[in-house]
Parts: sequence; structure tokens; C-alpha cells
Amino acid sequence: MSFIDSIKEKAKKEIKSIVLPESNDIRVLKGAEKAIKENYANIVLVGDENEIQKLAKDNDIDISKAKIVNPRTSEKYEEYANLFYELRKNKGMTLEKAKETVLNEVYFGMMMVKSGDADGLVSGACHSTADTLRPALQILKTAPNTKLVSAFFLMVVPNCKYGEDGVFIFGDSGLNENPDPEQLSEIAISSSKSFKQLTGKEPKVAMLSYSTYGSAKSELTEKVIEATKLLKQKEPNLICDGELQLDAAIVPEVASSKAPGSPLKGEANVLIFPDLNAGNIGYKLVQRLGKAEAYGPLCQGIARAVNDLSRGCNSDDVAGVIAITAVQAQDI
Repeated sequence: MSFIDSIKEKAKKEIKSIVLPESNDIRVLKGAEKAIKENYANIVLVGDENEIQKLAKDNDIDISKAKIVNPRTSEKYEEYANLFYELRKNKGMTLEKAKETVLNEVYFGMMMVKSGDADGLVSGACHSTADTLRPALQILKTAPNTKLVSAFFLMVVPNCKYGEDGVFIFGDSGLNENPDPEQLSEIAISSSKSFKQLTGKEPKVAMLSYSTYGSAKSELTEKVIEATKLLKQKEPNLICDGELQLDAAIVPEVASSKAPGSPLKGEANVLIFPDLNAGNIGYKLVQRLGKAEAYGPLCQGIARAVNDLSRGCNSDDVAGVIAITAVQAQDI
């Protein structure tokens, strides 16, 4: 069984309703079809029913078991508009503007999740990360005891002996541009919890740098060293280490030479990048050159299960992220 198949099996244990607001995208409809066919999530498509049905029919996509909700004709429209106004009136929101805003498919989908009419949402195939996360933060807010919303990629590398049989979390690879040491430590904590939630395995966290144990010294390396200190203070039972070069983090033979005594022993499965440049470049390199499956950017720290998609995603990516979102929703 592949890793993503194991996620789908977890999703089947407690079926959740996942909203897809980008119902005018063929990749999204095909991903929805897969989820429905394999029966690991109930699917809610947001948009005009006639347009969605026509697009599906023209492309031989079966979405007959999906629920389709049109914001303009929904019986919940007024309720959602009033709730959104209440949530944002202290920020200058007017009722008129609220009524206009919730007609947007992503905002309407977020209101469904906020109101308990759905359990999670997946967007991003044709929206930027900002266009997905802005309404999430405005409507759903951050999760309790969470200091920072961040994003990660779940990477599944074929025929790979590193990580957890080729499974890694890369964070933050999609949201925070240049986190300071405090933020970097929070990203590491959230990423370790996400790894445990999705894999059931023990997270082993590497704080990455271009330096290992002081082999180079600069403002960049000092940031990672400080973040590692904070991480160990906050989570003394977490297996973690830094600052480490990538090879010292995931290759036991290199670790024994460059980082003798490291608690990771070259077996890291959660890789924390020092900034978004490194994280984004890193995941794309592994995806394209290592032919890895890359699911994300997945979100952590939001009060409900919401995930972003890369605009370069395919229908299998959509189907996989639906499954991941459903599993995350089981714990909320």
C-alpha cells in the first residue's frame, strides 16, 4: 500500500465533508471524482450547478454524488453574510460589503466550514496561497495555543531509504518568507505534530542550514542555532537537532562524521528550512528530480482543516490533498 493510500484508509474511518470552491477547474473535478469513487470524503462543490455539470459532462467526469452549492441561490447566503459581518465589523466591514464578499466561492466555502456545514476546505489550484489563506485567517482564525500559521509539503519520494521510507515533511515551504528564531521553532513544533498526525510515526526534526555544528559562522547560521535552542527548550522530549546540513540530517554515514552524537543519527524525517527561498526550492528539486509526490502547501495552525494546492497540481494531487484534509479534520 502506498503512503497516500494509507491516508485514504484513515480518511475512510470517519468520513468528512470537504469543500472544493474551484469547481470550474477540470483538475479539481477529476480529483473530486476520485474521492467520491474511492469513498473517503463527501465532496461539496461551490459554484453554478449548470456550469459545473456541463464542464463535468464535457470531460466525462462523474460528480453525480457530489453536493453542489451556489452562493447566489443558497438558503444559507444571508446567514453567512451576517456572520461574516459580525466577525469583521471591528475591522471596518459593512453588511453590504459582507454580502458581496461571501459570494466569492472561497469565502463562501470558508463560511461553510466556520458554520459546521462542512469539515474542511481545499483550494489553490487556480488561486494564490494568499487568496486561500486570507479568508481562512479572517474567518476561521488560528488554532488554540498556536502562535503561528505555517505551511508544509508532505513529500513521498519513491525508492528512497531516507526519512520514513521516503516520506518527509518539508516546512515552511509555502508561507513564511524569513522566519525569526522564535517563528522557526514554532514551525518545527507544528511540523512535528503534523508528521505524527499523518504518519503515526515518531517525528525526527532537523533544523537545516548550510552549516553543521558551527562549520560556518554568520547571521544566517546563528538564526538556526538560536531556533534549535528554543525548540529544545519548548519540546524537551522531541527528537531534534541543528544546525545541520541536509546530508548530515538524513544520511547516517555523513551524520556519524559531521555530527557525531546527534540524536537524529542521520534519520531526520521532518526538515525545517531556514527561509522560504530554501524551502520552496528544496521541495521543487525533490519533486522534479527525485520524481517525488509533493502534497501541499498544507496548512498548520488554522482552527479548522484548510489546505492550499500548488497551481501546478494535477488531479491526483487534488485527490491526495482531499484525503489529507479529511484526516486532519478528524482531529478537530
